[in-house]
Amino acid sequence: MTEARPATPWHLWVIGIVSLLWNAGGIMSYLMTELNMLDSLEMTPDQIAYFSSFPTWAVAFWAMGVWGAFIGSALILLRRKLAVTSFGISIVGLIGTTYYERFVGDLPESFNTAGQYAFAAAIWIITIALFFYARAMTARGVLR
Repeated sequence: MTEARPATPWHLWVIGIVSLLWNAGGIMSYLMTELNMLDSLEMTPDQIAYFSSFPTWAVAFWAMGVWGAFIGSALILLRRKLAVTSFGISIVGLIGTTYYERFVGDLPESFNTAGQYAFAAAIWIITIALFFYARAMTARGVLR
């Protein structure tokens, strides 16, 4: 006899959809950088040069971060516990990207604003919250 799956809570759909849209923004940013389309975002030449100078290892961490988060959100909507692993990969990517941005790369002055720091903090908070949310939904049997 198989165990019945608990009812899917309404917040799973809200968090899944909103986080998928949020993480799609990260994918867009990543792809626009990799496809050399940053001038269409009205970035300054020093900002474009900064993103274009990322070494391969930093780009790989960035890819892990954005794709891990996006796939994690999709897996929440599919009610799959692999969302936890996917968000874990995203956190590793975020650690690597943050390390490069704050300690290795030559961050342009235009990125040293309160708004940029608030945005970076929001990315960290949301990514970690999604990881713990996916863990909680797995523990409750909602994600399998």
